[in-house]
Amino acid sequence: QVQLVESGGGLVQAGGSLRLACAVSAASQRTFNNYAMGWFRQAPGQERGFVATINWRSGTYYAESAKGRFTISRDYAKNTVYLQMNSLKPEDTAVYYCAARFAPTNTYYTNRNDYNDWGQGTQVTVSS
Repeated sequence: QVQLVESGGGLVQAGGSLRLACAVSAASQRTFNNYAMGWFRQAPGQERGFVATINWRSGTYYAESAKGRFTISRDYAKNTVYLQMNSLKPEDTAVYYCAARFAPTNTYYTNRNDYNDWGQGTQVTVSS
């Protein structure tokens, strides 16, 4: 089990950018290297939905709504995963959650039930 702490959320105007970070603690660097990481989001009254995932070899996969605008990446030395969000829209407003799954495979995990550990979330608000 690992602990996840998100940061980087905030208020931004439509068309702007934000970079979210997810620090993974209670895991050695060797352990972090074997984790698949994901970003999900939840708007009020909606279910938590998939945004992006990165596997242990830094292969990436995105939801259609994120393709071309968001980029997920990971820094193995810092045990941190990032979500760079550009061209933000009001419909991107949500609480964004980081998730982790021990998975030294090339599989892309897009279902929230695939993940074992979650952060507390960070609010992203995009004004029109």
